[in-house]
Amino acid sequence: MNRIRSLALPIAVTLTAGALSALAAGTAQAADVNVARNSGFESGLANWSCTGGTGASVSSPVYAGSGALKATPAGQDNARCSQTVTVKPNSTYTLSTQVQGSYVYLGATGTGTQDVSTWTPGSGAGWQKLSTTFTTGPNTTQVTVYTHGWYGQPAYVVDEFSVFGPDGGGGTDPGPSVPGAPAGAAVSGQSANALTLSWNAVGSATGYHVYQDGVRVKTVTGGASAQITGLTASTSYSFQVSAYNTAGEGPKSAPVTGTTTGTDPGPGPGPAVPKHALTGYWQNFDNGATVQKISDVSAQYDIIAVSFADATTTPGAITFNLDSAGLGGYTVAQFKADIAAKKAAGKSVILSIGGEKGTISVNDSASANNLANSAYALMQEYGFTGIDIDLENGLNPTYMTQALRSLSSKVGSSLVITMAPQTIDMQSTQGGYFKTALNIKDILTVVNMQYYNSGSMNGCDGKVYSQGSVDFLTALACIQLEGGLDPSQVGIGVPASPSGAGSGYVSPTIVGNALDCLTRGTSCGSFKPSKTYPGLRGAMTWSTNWDAKAGSAWSNSVGPKVHGLP
Repeated sequence: MNRIRSLALPIAVTLTAGALSALAAGTAQAADVNVARNSGFESGLANWSCTGGTGASVSSPVYAGSGALKATPAGQDNARCSQTVTVKPNSTYTLSTQVQGSYVYLGATGTGTQDVSTWTPGSGAGWQKLSTTFTTGPNTTQVTVYTHGWYGQPAYVVDEFSVFGPDGGGGTDPGPSVPGAPAGAAVSGQSANALTLSWNAVGSATGYHVYQDGVRVKTVTGGASAQITGLTASTSYSFQVSAYNTAGEGPKSAPVTGTTTGTDPGPGPGPAVPKHALTGYWQNFDNGATVQKISDVSAQYDIIAVSFADATTTPGAITFNLDSAGLGGYTVAQFKADIAAKKAAGKSVILSIGGEKGTISVNDSASANNLANSAYALMQEYGFTGIDIDLENGLNPTYMTQALRSLSSKVGSSLVITMAPQTIDMQSTQGGYFKTALNIKDILTVVNMQYYNSGSMNGCDGKVYSQGSVDFLTALACIQLEGGLDPSQVGIGVPASPSGAGSGYVSPTIVGNALDCLTRGTSCGSFKPSKTYPGLRGAMTWSTNWDAKAGSAWSNSVGPKVHGLP
């Protein structure tokens, strides 16, 4: 860059070496441009080629604008979609895109130097950004950029594809114009301390600014809604929204007014979760494990997760249906009384949402509000003290965060929120589950990741570990502990017996060794964490029923170990 200082005549000019070279060549350095064409898929699949007809242009979901690419792997076809871009030799380009799906790849070939690629395991839900860089060779004028999925995986979605670098002369998409004002602003999800604001998406927007009584209070990307928290009960607020992109911020929407509700006492506080807690899932069905009433669950368990809530025809909403017949005539009245007795004994009884066959989906503001409202109603009806998120088909971190914060505003600080993600869901902080956990860190109780049914996975040291070992438990827990969660929010989830899962069972002794390794630095395997985490919350098992079937060997061993942690 040129640095010109005007002091007095004559003018003194100081130039960097790069600027001198540019002036000597009679040129000025141009700004980087996006050399990809139809990068937002607003013109369908123009300029793009997808293998085997696997790609299609879709209008939903989109990250921005009105179009996106959706491609579906089939058989031995990984649904590769590519474009050849014109580049300048000896130049560096940044390749990036927004993706949804599991195992989505982004890369470049024919660079003339080193071809590059990157990928995300993802969780199948929520937008994630992939990015990498490449440098062209001395004679390279064209490079092929691509994205693809993986064999046997579901469809993936790509939007806002960019290849930023020097203009190679092949033409670029027109630059964006300032977006217009968002329409359809509305307020919903009223509680004593929060309001949810939603609006219609603006096609050319990359994000939105939210104004409360004329003051900007929030910036939103990847959605057209926002929850505004920290408000005063029984108070009216005025909101406006503006859209922005690289061209600038557009005009504000018409103002919309929302009023918080009066002070809400909630369903009554539950008992506090102990510093070190044992969590067990209770089965509301008979699958060969011991059939139990809530009153039959071992006193070793501090958190009992009732499995599972049921979906309704309303998106995001849940209900609960006690399987009285399958549980030997267990009545709803007995069930409620048993929950009350457990709470009186200092235990937390929560409702788990999801499971292997769970079909609950929260992908917009409406479904987020439906989940929060229905969960709150069930807490009041049955006496649950919180909820557990066990959605094995992925989740949208934006709207799941909205739902959980809305529920928290209704219940208060006694709300128990637990999660049971699969190992693949917690490999990266960019995954939907990990993002959600970090988004609600201030109200999250514990993440009990399932260290089973997963095969081998990367540990926090980058090495690959096989399930069923103490190293698998400690090296994977380290990812969460070093990725932003508090030790009190990390628990080790394992099967109670070999019958409790398809693979990954470890003996209670191995669980105890892992707990000692993480909290005390003793009994480790080949992996030893760089520091200890004495505040580790504890352990979880699937399930209290399989534990009972095996003579309560798991809870009788792991329970005292957890409760005796430092």
